[in-house]
Amino acid sequence: MPTHPFGSRAVRTEQARILRGALAAIRPERPAAAFDLDSTILINKARQARIVREYGAQIGDSHLAACPPEAVISWDLRDTARLCGLTEEEAERIYPALKEFWRERFFTSEYCKDDTPVAGARDFLQRVLQAGGEILYITGRHEEMGRGTVESFRRAGFPLPDGQNIQLWLKPLLADDDDAWKEICNRRLVEMRGIACAFDNEPTHVNTYKRSFPQAVVVHLDTDHSRRPVEILPDIPSIHDFVMVP
Repeated sequence: MPTHPFGSRAVRTEQARILRGALAAIRPERPAAAFDLDSTILINKARQARIVREYGAQIGDSHLAACPPEAVISWDLRDTARLCGLTEEEAERIYPALKEFWRERFFTSEYCKDDTPVAGARDFLQRVLQAGGEILYITGRHEEMGRGTVESFRRAGFPLPDGQNIQLWLKPLLADDDDAWKEICNRRLVEMRGIACAFDNEPTHVNTYKRSFPQAVVVHLDTDHSRRPVEILPDIPSIHDFVMVP
């Protein structure tokens, strides 16, 4: 099944209309707006670059120790290593140890607090509240990452979870499957009042939202994803970010 290159599905000139439509869908009887986190309203490139820098410092590699966020272009750490100045052979050689070093740190509060906001996300979240909406941050992150996640919200100026109109839904354990967790969240949403709109970067997840809530405005973030060969449903629009340029 063919997949589109990242960023090729969204049309910048359509973005403001799509976002206005999502805000207009918010109603007193259906006020919830669901937001995924990673690659939807938050960017984790700074987190990844920090991990690479620390690994470089540990092994005495000046190229990796200077890794900037711009060198993180995919989930393959070998790409990052090459952009930092390593040869292809050097990147392959250090990859197993770098990956293990990364795995031990990436899914922790200490590192996820460094995440930065997607363009326009802070203002759009405020618009949701101004429209009478409720914010549900629904993520595949696990509970141990909660403290760092909230700290990244604070730094980004996002509305902070209050347990009522603004909620953060975290899966219990890192080992819990992301897709299964999102299905659990979907069932919770059905038992509530459904959703007015939803935003996610994963094709599987936006498709599930649309099938579960066909009246909702479901929007795909055309940033990156797991590269599974899943086609996005044709009635789901894509956006690059949350900047509402006319």
